[in-house]
Parts: sequence; structure tokens; C-alpha cells
Amino acid sequence: MARPKIPRKSTSVDMTAMCDVAFLLLSFFILTTKFKPSEAVAVTTPSSVASKVAPEKDVVLISITKDGKVFLSMDDVSKKQSLLNSLNQIRSAGWSEADINALAKLDFWGMSIAGLKQQLTLPKDQQTDKTLPGISVKDTANNEMNDWMRAAVSTYSGGSMNLLIKGDNESKYPAFKAVKQALTKNDLLKFQLVTNPQGVPTGTDLYKANQITKGGAPVE
Repeated sequence: MARPKIPRKSTSVDMTAMCDVAFLLLSFFILTTKFKPSEAVAVTTPSSVASKVAPEKDVVLISITKDGKVFLSMDDVSKKQSLLNSLNQIRSAGWSEADINALAKLDFWGMSIAGLKQQLTLPKDQQTDKTLPGISVKDTANNEMNDWMRAAVSTYSGGSMNLLIKGDNESKYPAFKAVKQALTKNDLLKFQLVTNPQGVPTGTDLYKANQITKGGAPVE
């Protein structure tokens, strides 16, 4: 008697639905992804093993480029307006309320106080460290950062100000010295340096201390 033949079934799998799902997910991520905008003030910070995270609120950030240009930025528009009002009185700049509101909308300030309104006339793509001269700090007799910091102290009087300095790895010392002198003149003796964090080298004293802190045995 002949052996009955078992019909072979196709082993192919319909992938249409899975492809549809894959393309839907891909489209979703493409449409919702926010690309990091290019920084107007390009600063390559030095590396360090510090693990402390920089604050994100009540921040006054001083940026120093490799060319020695100094820029100032803040995270709160209302605090910006208060600082500009104080600066207007300190330097008798003659800014109107409309001028102050417009200047407060800038991402950062990077010109002398007398010419700061000119920054408003520049297109967004031209407001960079390449085109702006920076805040005047190189003239020791007229270090304008003194007045900026005096206005900042007045703005945050009775509150907390997180003062950060973000200096380029190739920036020259005179620019940092001028900024530091302005801070000292206004009794701002506490600030944080923004660095590029990296791992603690194995075998160093800091590495051993971290191992002990985490409950591990020190490495000899």
C-alpha cells in the first residue's frame, strides 16, 4: 500500500504588518526628534573628573571664548529685565522700557554697554562669538564686567544666584583674570567652573576614595 503524502505548507511569513509598524515608528522618531541647536558662543571646556551637575535655575553664565571674548547669559527673562534696569541706572545708559524688554529677549549679551542696542539690529545667525566683540573687560580702567556683576548682585539680592564660568580650554588668562577681578570687586567669591566630565583614572587616590565611599575595597 502506497504511503500517503503529507502536503507541505508554506513557511513564508507575511511581514507587511511588521514593516508598516517599523516605518510608523521611524516616522514618529524623525518628526519628534529635536536636534541640538548650534551654540552661538562656541566654547570647548576643559576635561575634569568632577561629578557635580551644574544648576539649571537662577543661573548667571559667563562664557570666555578661546579668543578672550566674554559673554553673559541668564535663564530667567524677568531676572534679565531686573538686571538690565539696574545696569541702566548704574551706567545711565538711557534705555527705555521697550529697549530693556527687547534686550531681555536676547539669548546672551556680547557688546559694550554703550553699543548693546546694536546687537538687536543683527540677524539671529550673526549674533555669535565670531561677529560680536564681547563685553569690554580688557581695559582695566573700565572693566564693564564690574557693572554687570554689580547689577547681578542687585537683581539677586535676598535670593540665590548660581554663578557659572564657562571658559574655553584654549582661552588666555588675561580674560579670566579680568572676570575674576570683577567678581572679587563685587564680593562674589563663590562660583562654579563648567567642565567636560570624564571618568576617574583607575588607581588614583580619588578613585580609591570613591571605591570606599561606594562600599568597595580600596585598590592597592
